[in-house]
Amino acid sequence: MILVTGATGFIGRHIVRQLIADSLPVRCLLPEHFTGHLPWDKTAANAPEIIVGNLLDEEVAFQMVTGVHTIIHLESAMWWGRLRNLERIEISGTQNLIAAARAARVGRMIYLSHLGASSSSAYMLHRIKGQVEEIVQNSGLAYTILRSGLVFGEDDAFINHIAMMLRSNPLIFLMPGQGEVALHPIYIADLVKCVKLCLESINAIDSTIEIGGLEYITLEDLLLTVMRVTRMPRLIIPLPPYLMRVITGIYSRIFPRTLMSPQWLDILATNRTTSLSSVYDHFGFRPQRIEDTLLTYLPEKNHLIDLVRYTFRRRPRGI
Repeated sequence: MILVTGATGFIGRHIVRQLIADSLPVRCLLPEHFTGHLPWDKTAANAPEIIVGNLLDEEVAFQMVTGVHTIIHLESAMWWGRLRNLERIEISGTQNLIAAARAARVGRMIYLSHLGASSSSAYMLHRIKGQVEEIVQNSGLAYTILRSGLVFGEDDAFINHIAMMLRSNPLIFLMPGQGEVALHPIYIADLVKCVKLCLESINAIDSTIEIGGLEYITLEDLLLTVMRVTRMPRLIIPLPPYLMRVITGIYSRIFPRTLMSPQWLDILATNRTTSLSSVYDHFGFRPQRIEDTLLTYLPEKNHLIDLVRYTFRRRPRGI
């Protein structure tokens, strides 16, 4: 049995669908308000077993790990949460999960982290991810930590948000900094394949693996690529990152969600890259190019409707 936390998130739902396609037994932890809107066919013969609750409930934590041999830990508040949410969900939640996993003699945990994660980082998101990495490494469980570059795909919360912001303003785009920060995006299908191969690889046990896509790209080049693919050219205006954080803070007081969150800005605060051959070296295949994948879905999306739907959607209920 494989337990997936954060199963309805962007990465989680793709991984669950792959596990279902591979006819592997899957169990998912979901909050009650997500159980009625599952992003997979719940009537399928090998549909995942659902455990209702959250990581902070110790009884639920033990119930969900009973009979599990591998945990794929994806639960996160990185796209919507504030510091308190990150600390509760990612740090306290992981500690509870590990305590229950050790009691139930779970064999292994696969944790998805970020390039640049460090417990001593000055940036909140990277610091929290680094602290969780240390918790996992010191847990006593066999583990694999996958540090990935920015993950993108049809339903992601980064490149799609860029497209929504372009749609919201017909003239300009406010860019944090000078756009020189180097990113190393990886397509969601390639990440899912890496996770799948981790399940089968003995060499991945008790190791931290850094992965990224086929190319590096600066923030400015990424913006120009999205503008070209969506046919929405805009004038790019650089702004100091601290000013962008002030603007984001103001928007967060007005709208339930903001397209550019503090964590979004943390991702853009420093270069986040690894070896260009990382995926091939560790997993034996070559990832897909950024623009090739964007062309398959981004031009067809209605970004205005997505913008309204996202901005006025309520934050996840408190845990």
